Amino acid sequence: MTQHLTKTKAPQVAGAIHTDFERGFICAEVMKFDDLKELGSEAAGKYKQEGKPYMVQDGHIIFFKFNVSGGGKK
Repeated sequence: MTQHLTKTKAPQVAGAIHTDFERGFICAEVMKFDDLKELGSEAAGKYKQEGKPYMVQDGHIIFFKFNVSGGGKK
């Protein structure tokens, strides 16, 4: 089953992958698939950082940055 998540805010899309992604959302690094296809590499500098209000668009590749503290032993 696939979910159609375009026009949904980045933290909620991240949460569809794993709840910790949404809970610890920092930012989304976004690149258009067409740019990746044309340039042949992610290293071409086309990623843009987007925050919580970013609405996911069809055809975008997203790298989610998040941090959830484990509260480990001291």
